[in-house]
Amino acid sequence: MHDNPFSDSEIENRLKAFRERLAEGRLDAAIVASPENVFYLTGLDHWGYFAPHLLIVPLEGRPVLVTRAMERVSVEKQVRAADFRGHPDSETAADMAARVMRDLRLTNRAVGLECWTSGMSHGLAQSLLAQVDAKWSDISGLVDQMRLVKSAEEQVLMRRAAAVTDAAAEAAIGAIADGAAEREVTAACQAAMTLAGGDPVGFGPFIRPGSRLGEEHATWGNSAYRHGEPVFLELSGCVGRYHAPLGRIVHVGAAPEGDIAMAEVTKRAFDAVIGALKPGTRARAVYAAWQNVVDDAGLAHYRRHHCGYCVGIGQPPSWTGGNSVTGLRHDSDLPIKSGMSFHILSWLMGTGRGDYFISNAVLLGDKGAEVLTKTPLGPIIR
Repeated sequence: MHDNPFSDSEIENRLKAFRERLAEGRLDAAIVASPENVFYLTGLDHWGYFAPHLLIVPLEGRPVLVTRAMERVSVEKQVRAADFRGHPDSETAADMAARVMRDLRLTNRAVGLECWTSGMSHGLAQSLLAQVDAKWSDISGLVDQMRLVKSAEEQVLMRRAAAVTDAAAEAAIGAIADGAAEREVTAACQAAMTLAGGDPVGFGPFIRPGSRLGEEHATWGNSAYRHGEPVFLELSGCVGRYHAPLGRIVHVGAAPEGDIAMAEVTKRAFDAVIGALKPGTRARAVYAAWQNVVDDAGLAHYRRHHCGYCVGIGQPPSWTGGNSVTGLRHDSDLPIKSGMSFHILSWLMGTGRGDYFISNAVLLGDKGAEVLTKTPLGPIIR
């Protein structure tokens, strides 16, 4: 998190495409507030996004990035396609943004605003709208849709992130043993991420015993792993803010026969998803391919909320690309396109007949789906 990972032409093309969408919506400008989307349109990669960043993009002329004045050095080093206006800590980003909008003659004009993002708090929005008389409209999701299809530069970053993921997974799996402390396993994982060329991650790693599986987004604890228990791994390397997650179950010492049998079903269901991921299909059809394998295995009672979701840019505290998840759900009409990237999950836990879980980062190209993460699927016994 110290440099802009994109070429000037990459940023130029994104801004051009964004402005075309604004023009189609008859907007004169837009304010982008999502940390992921500000990064996408500027390349600013730092940890300063805990404070508001407002990217003001007029239809013509240079965009203006508004954030704290103390970020000047990082912004002027990394951001080449926008001007910087920093506000002192005695005022808010809304105060500075209001002055910039007046300077750009955007008052009484049609202006889009990202409302559904952690980067635009209720108070910040209230202050901005109170200070600027404009014809406001919500453009939440506009840049997010653009981000779904990865460019050639983004695909390179996804593949590099996947290599870091595999190195981290190999280290974590290698450290798991009867009596191994949870913290030792995680330390090995995180060290491997860094040494493999990884940047600070947006999320995780999630490494915990099977007894704590239901805690979902909880991480490692203070205990040690014991013979006979499963260990849950879900982690991702990160390169230039791009994430390529994977998930595995590791059994300490031995695995129950039911889990070994369920591993085969899990892998068949995963392969079905890979086969169904084709340009032109819909997310619901991809989920159906996974569910059909599960049903055929005699598990028709078992359902999941999705079998994967879109992934790529991730700012802390997530690798999902923001505060919502674009999932491959049974009820989703999301069109699948070449260039999309996913975290594909085949999760069969709590079935009553055995438990297993695998997931991988997957990139869809014109010739089919490419599984980016290469860590063996298992069963993995340590």
